[in-house]
Amino acid sequence: MTIEDTAADAPVRPSNIVIVGGGTAGWMTAAYLKAAFADRITITLVESAEVRTIGVGEATFSDIRHFFEFLRLEEHDWMPACNATYKLAVRFEDWREPGHHFYHPFEQLKSVDGFQLTDWWLRNPGSDRFDKDCFVMASLCDANRSPRYLDGSLIDQDFVEKPHQGGPSRSTIVDYQGAQFPYAYHFEARLLAQFLTKYATDRGVRHVVDNVVDVGLDERGWVSHVRTAEHGVLAGDLFVDCTGFRGLLLNKALGEPFVSYQDTLPNDSAVALQVPLDMDREPMRPCTTATAQAAGWIWTIPLISRIGTGYVYARDYCEPEEAERVLREFVGPTAAEVEANHIRMRIGRSERSWVNNCVAIGLSSGFVEPLESTGIFFIHHAVEQLVKYFPGGDWDPNLRTLYNRSVAHVTDGVREFLCLHYRGAKRADNQYWRDAQTRTVPDALEERLELWRTKVPDAMTVYPYYHGLPPYSYNCILLGTGGIPVRPSPGLELADERAALSEFQQIKAKAQKLVQELPTQNAFFARMRASL
Repeated sequence: MTIEDTAADAPVRPSNIVIVGGGTAGWMTAAYLKAAFADRITITLVESAEVRTIGVGEATFSDIRHFFEFLRLEEHDWMPACNATYKLAVRFEDWREPGHHFYHPFEQLKSVDGFQLTDWWLRNPGSDRFDKDCFVMASLCDANRSPRYLDGSLIDQDFVEKPHQGGPSRSTIVDYQGAQFPYAYHFEARLLAQFLTKYATDRGVRHVVDNVVDVGLDERGWVSHVRTAEHGVLAGDLFVDCTGFRGLLLNKALGEPFVSYQDTLPNDSAVALQVPLDMDREPMRPCTTATAQAAGWIWTIPLISRIGTGYVYARDYCEPEEAERVLREFVGPTAAEVEANHIRMRIGRSERSWVNNCVAIGLSSGFVEPLESTGIFFIHHAVEQLVKYFPGGDWDPNLRTLYNRSVAHVTDGVREFLCLHYRGAKRADNQYWRDAQTRTVPDALEERLELWRTKVPDAMTVYPYYHGLPPYSYNCILLGTGGIPVRPSPGLELADERAALSEFQQIKAKAQKLVQELPTQNAFFARMRASL
């Protein structure tokens, strides 16, 4: 029987999964599917030894902890192997004006008498730092503190950590919507892929290192197989496209259109460096830093043995050679001998991420610039949704529809959130930043911006579908970037502010106490690694 004969038969419940492409997306998908379905499915992952992975996705949302929990992994199991550190926030530098910074922390915003604390702050600001007045995490980031004590216990936050019980139940992103774990992670994407390669292959995933030279389609337009240079045909029931910006299966073989976000998010390129770091001498900030530049911004991510850094920019305003020069000057002498990695980014999403029996996950599905560390979150969310909407023997098309709707909502919502960063930035010292304040944004965001000028964002006025960003995140960017005037709710003029003032004092006292008690990131990870 030929491959074509088999493909022409009535579809059956998929049990043979072929993942094309490795890297973070491929191996996160393989590991998660194996953790979810065990030996009830077979998985083959084929990746080329010649394709260089992007490898700059090194910062995450706090939801990523559910990925490792689903795999039954504790922090000490994987963090040392991936040179991982903690991330309490994103630190934005120079977005308002040179020398100014603010944080977007992993910490829910409190309310007093029905009004968000940022609303009370606008009425009576205690300082020029809304983030330090309204959140504890801002002070911990300024002091380079770890969110855990040396004995491993977590700081006292509203989120109550539940230890792994080893039972059958495991949490997902959806289970904790509305809750906020107080940190995420930084890690080396390359090392995480290596770690997950071993995790997945130890559990039965077949690993094929080869070049895919052809994608076979049957008469219905479904993927029947991929053909490799040395291993021949790899047939399957369900194919997962993790081939990055190439979109080898979904976009090229199946012809699925790509929806560009370039009109609203013009940054289309990046240059990255991996700079050595001596953790015994250099303090490790517990946050990702995004520093505004003349044609974009520079990320700085502290890891155990190096700094991950890169300049995200728009080629309409800056050439690659100039971007690399700016980045090297920003980093200083330690970058002199470091090789630069230049990247062209495809900003937007595939119109549908699941077509027929092919699901794209990672960059082949969609990507917005890495300003809020959403790349790995997109992967995690997508593979969770794939498990949730996994097809049965009838391949009900409604499952594909629901999956595509969920993935599109997440990507489109993040697009809106990132547009707010640029529209809201007060700086206007060159054409790039002046254009940012007048550039087209999605119509729905334009309407929301008008509402936010009167009332700071809340659950009723932010993007209405799940996309990983709660209402307080919009408050942080709107107040931090400073370019859009906002005002307190008029009702606060008549309200008793004593309870709000007391809450501000409690935040200040708690922050001071934690800064005194908690170890630095350097001290915590030196202790963790010494105990292994």
